[in-house]
Amino acid sequence: MAFRQGNGNRGHQVFEALFWLSLLLVGYVYVGYPALMALLSLSPRRVRKNPAHRPSVSILIPAHNEAAVIEAGLRNKLALDYPSELLEIRVVSDESSDETDAIVQRVAAESTVPIHLVRQTPRQGKTAGINTLAAQAQGEILAFADANSLWADDALAALVANFDDPEVGYVTGKMVYTQADGSLVGDGCSAYMRFENWLREQETAVGSIVGVDGGIDAMRKALFTPLRPEQLPDFVQPLEVAEQGYRVVYEPTAILKEPALDDSDSEFAMRVRVTLRALWALNDMAHLMNPARHGLFALQLISHKLLRYLAFVPLALLAVTSLILLNDGMLYLLAAVGQIAFYVLAWQGHRATRSGGTASVWQTVPYYFTLLNVACARAFAAYVRGERKAVWTPRKG
Repeated sequence: MAFRQGNGNRGHQVFEALFWLSLLLVGYVYVGYPALMALLSLSPRRVRKNPAHRPSVSILIPAHNEAAVIEAGLRNKLALDYPSELLEIRVVSDESSDETDAIVQRVAAESTVPIHLVRQTPRQGKTAGINTLAAQAQGEILAFADANSLWADDALAALVANFDDPEVGYVTGKMVYTQADGSLVGDGCSAYMRFENWLREQETAVGSIVGVDGGIDAMRKALFTPLRPEQLPDFVQPLEVAEQGYRVVYEPTAILKEPALDDSDSEFAMRVRVTLRALWALNDMAHLMNPARHGLFALQLISHKLLRYLAFVPLALLAVTSLILLNDGMLYLLAAVGQIAFYVLAWQGHRATRSGGTASVWQTVPYYFTLLNVACARAFAAYVRGERKAVWTPRKG
């Protein structure tokens, strides 16, 4: 009997240890690391910007069946407040089967800014297309846009102003989700992006950021590294730039507007795909996560990316151990009740999304947080199975 009780005590201690370890990990990922960046940013490493800096720029746009949005996207770039003689636009159509190619050619025929179209067949994906465009680009700066991206008039000028600083190699702008009806995923997504953008401000002040949006980015062409088709350019290319000793910074005044999704299935599928490719990117760039060689940047990459993508593990353990230990003290009971309430709110947000209803931010934020972490779990399972994705599906909206 004493032997059984001893085994029970040891099992109990294991659950307590898992609870506290999980709580510490979750707390570090979502509170501790941001707090550390905010603290370190109090002694900022400033970027030397020059608003008058005007290098030549090639805007690269990958497209696959973008007939509904490509014309608006192109005309948006043509209307940018930037000297037309220093600008060119290059579009790669990844075996589009709609009117994408014809629309690009029609806009090109009317434009004073050179617009070049490359048709990629067979379909090879976004990364292969960008490799092709970058090799042909004439600009000193490569700017990356999505077909449906709508940039503010001064966005390009705001991006390139950072390149007057010789230490800067890559710049990302600020994505703002617009939603006419305030859909659930859109609201939750906006809250997530506000947090990410704040964190990027802190990381820029520290030195370099470790994540970009991909819809409004720019880099020095001299630093461009061709990537394998299955690699995620929005993730790997900035890391390649950082590895070459240049800063990757965030420019909050370079604004990109994209419609927020009101389709949770599409948002979830996109998050799974992006996370899967990001996990492979971390695998490829694992050497950058060695603090002995890469110091603070390694800690940033581990904290902001690796631990964030794997946060579903301590979150699941925290939920399970809280329920097992809820009779062992007020703290465990409160933890269990708090998590139950959180996920009930997330479920309400999910149901409202399905039914086309509305919900408060108290439901949208838990819902989007849960959606992100479930997507990470799904992506990790695919990563373990060895799945890779080279081609992409354009983001709806």
